[in-house]
Parts: sequence; C-alpha cells; structure tokens
Amino acid sequence: MVSSSHEAMHRIFQDHPTLFSRVSETLGIPFPAPTAISELPNDVTETKPVDRRIDTLLRIDTESHGPFLLAVEAQKKKDPEKSASWGYYLAYLRNKYRLPPLLLVICQDRATAEWAARPDPIGFCSWPSLTVRPIVVGPANMPVISDPAEALDDLALATLSTIVHGASPDIEGILKTMSTALQDAPDDLRDPVIEFIFQGLDKLPAADIWRKLVVVDLSFYKSPFFQEIRAEARAEARAEARAERAAEDVLAVLDMRGVDVPEEARSRITDCDDPDVLRGWLRQAAIATSIDDVFRTE
Repeated sequence: MVSSSHEAMHRIFQDHPTLFSRVSETLGIPFPAPTAISELPNDVTETKPVDRRIDTLLRIDTESHGPFLLAVEAQKKKDPEKSASWGYYLAYLRNKYRLPPLLLVICQDRATAEWAARPDPIGFCSWPSLTVRPIVVGPANMPVISDPAEALDDLALATLSTIVHGASPDIEGILKTMSTALQDAPDDLRDPVIEFIFQGLDKLPAADIWRKLVVVDLSFYKSPFFQEIRAEARAEARAEARAERAAEDVLAVLDMRGVDVPEEARSRITDCDDPDVLRGWLRQAAIATSIDDVFRTE
C-alpha cells in the first residue's frame, strides 16, 4: 500500500517542477537551467499482465542542452527488486521518448539512501550493458534549513528537506522553522506546504509535533482535518483543566479535615487524570481520617 509520505516525497515535484534545479544545485550536481517543464504520463506498462508506474515523470527543457526526462521515485525502504525496475524504467523511457532519462530517488533514512545510491551494473561478468545510477536525496546530503527566512525564500526545497529529515532528532526545530516561515507565506503557497509536510511525515512521531505547531502557530489555517485536530486539542485541554480542578478539590477537603498529605501522595493526586478515580478519592476524602483512607477505594 502506498503511504502518504511516499506520495509527498515525489508529488512535490509535480506541484513544483522547478524544484529539481534547486535539488541538483544543493547536491552539487550541475544541470542546465530549465526553459520549460511538462508532466508526462507515469504509466510505463508494456503489457497488460505487468503494471509499471513511475512515481512522477517530468520532461524538462533546457536552452543549451535540450530536453531530458526526470523520473522521481520515493523509496521508503531497501528493495532488492527495485533496481531492476529502475533499469526497466530508464530503458523504456529512452526508447519511448528518445530523450536522455535521469532517475531521482528520494529517501527518508540514511540506510535506504546509501543502498539506493550504489550503482547497479546490468550485464555479465565485467561487461555492464546498462548501469542504474540514480541521483539520491536523503538525510545525509539534504541540508537542514533552520532559518525561517531561508525557508520562506524557497518553500518547495524547504518542504522537501523537512520531509527527508522527518525522522531526524532535530525535527522539532526543523518543523518550528517551517511553521514560523509559513506565517508570512501567501495562502496559495502556505496551504499546500502544510499538507505536504503532514503527508510526508505520515506515521512518524514528528507528525504529532507538526499537528500541534499548525494548531498554535498557524491557527488561521483552515482545513477540515486540522479543524478536527483543533477540536481534539480543545477537548484535551478542557479535560486536563477538569482533572486539575478535581485534584485541587480532593486536596482542599483533606486540608479542611486536617489530614496530613505526604509529598508522594500529593503528587499521586495531582498527577491523576482519571475523572472517575478522582471522584472516588473526593468521596473518601470527605470521611477520611488518614491519607490511606483516601486511596482505599482502589
């Protein structure tokens, strides 16, 4: 099953087709500047029994070197069969369009990126007839963008960098940079970026951090999903407030009755977030002569 992060890693090139120029520049791999870019059908199925689809396929025109094809693949994990598929894609594209194809692979973890970057010769003995050698973007070679102004200057590249570094220990700071930058971004750029990052983080723990940042820093952003998140956040806040008041009530009753409350017991009461347990402690507190009487309901 294709995950949302898989989709975000390559679909961003559909929404921002000029992004490849900044990616190649960032990686230190020079290519001529594009003069035109068009998205091509990604279906490379040759016969009905075998369905083959490139994640994203772009035709990029340049002034000095003519056009070339860019096949973008999002790779979540090592796949021994993938190199053969990539070799097929490149040969098929060269044959169908009569244009030089390039393969760009986007990865979220170093091990997968290192595996994808290894040239894979296709041939026999020491004679490779074809070598699959993709350009690979991963956490090791995609710079972390920590300056909101820099992120705002190129939101597409900053978004891709954020997705690629989704599992980084520094992801909280990276996401804070993006939420700060997006406060000054126009709606037509800001809204897709918010969704791209959320999709790209998918089930990573960083997705929860991004939800909270969007709720707090980008509260003006309107989306059915994030409206639901905000409602959940408000409900959680109300539940926490009720639990705090209930704990205060238990301690107040014990104080009025002159019951000594050791620090350990006080922490146990204030840390409790179960309303049913707190109600039980409150009832016991009304008749308790010692702190042990309060917890006897358990």
